[in-house]
Formats: sequence, structure tokens, C-alpha cells
Amino acid sequence: MGKSRGGLSTKIHAAVDALGNPVRFILTAGQRSEIKQAYPLIEGFSAGYIIADKGYDADAFIVAIETSEAIAVIPPKKNRKTAREYDQHLYRERNLVERVFQKLKHYRRIATRYPLVMNAWQPHIWRC
Repeated sequence: MGKSRGGLSTKIHAAVDALGNPVRFILTAGQRSEIKQAYPLIEGFSAGYIIADKGYDADAFIVAIETSEAIAVIPPKKNRKTAREYDQHLYRERNLVERVFQKLKHYRRIATRYPLVMNAWQPHIWRC
């Protein structure tokens, strides 16, 4: 857990399968970047497509996806010098990840962040 301007915060990074079932969760301090958790999220999985948001847009990560013979469906950041093409229709399937986070918010213990130790979060997240 880290301190940010708003107080203690935690980020939950999630990977889901094609049906929206969670397959991996990683917890980090709120001020940590998303891209630092990108490699551990996809490590050990074989997928045809990797769909992620703009926080995961980095050349090295996209190269890693392509070397694993998957297709990166990640919209480019606005500050990118050369915009990359991505499948906008397929990107809509990212809502499966957002649905997982909406389910998590229904659990009061997670939504209000009562457990202050990361190991205490794991059992509650997997209950969803």
C-alpha cells in the first residue's frame, strides 16, 4: 500500500478470459503505473488477443505480445507521436474486465478498503 495525495490507495490489476471469468489479480500501491504489472498479468497464458486500456500502451509491451503470437488490441495514448491502428470493434469486449470490477465494488470490504494488508485482500477478491 502506498500513500498518495488522497490517502491510502490500492490498484487492482485483473486479467480475465474470453467469458469474463477472472484468471489473475495483482494488487499494487495506488501510485504505481499500470505498465509495470502488464508482463506479470499475461505471463504464462496463451491468447489470441490481448485487450487492454491506454495505460498499457508501450512499445515494449506490444512487442512482447506480438512475440507470444497474440494480437494487441490497445488504443494508443494521445501523446504518441505515431498513432497505432487497433481493432475498435474488438476493443469493446474490454467491458468484460470492467464488469469484474463492478462485481468487486458490490463487496463492502473491498469497496471501502478495510483490509490494509495486501495478503488480506486476496481471499475476498477471489470470492467474487
